[in-house]
Amino acid sequence: MRKIALVPHELNITTGEETITVEPSGQIARVAVTQEVVGELDGIPVVRNVYGEVTGLPEPEKDTIYIVSGLVLSRVKGRSDVFAPDSGNTAIRNERGQIVAVTRLVGCDE
Repeated sequence: MRKIALVPHELNITTGEETITVEPSGQIARVAVTQEVVGELDGIPVVRNVYGEVTGLPEPEKDTIYIVSGLVLSRVKGRSDVFAPDSGNTAIRNERGQIVAVTRLVGCDE
């Protein structure tokens, strides 16, 4: 299975027996975001994000999965080839709390 990372950094996926490193592909999948001012709090503007379309996600390809950010994954529906790293409590972190590897992937909602 070919794994293509559509994020700007390498991903380490630990299976328990081995660590698979997926290098960035050079292409990044993103979600368009605009902001709307919704108010003010003690003179500080408050905005809300309005999420739009996903860009940079290739069409499905046989025996290929795409690894994207959690935000991109949340906007993709009905694709069995799109995943995000699971950065929850099973992720492996260094002493600063930064993720150094994940142990599983999150799949796309149908």
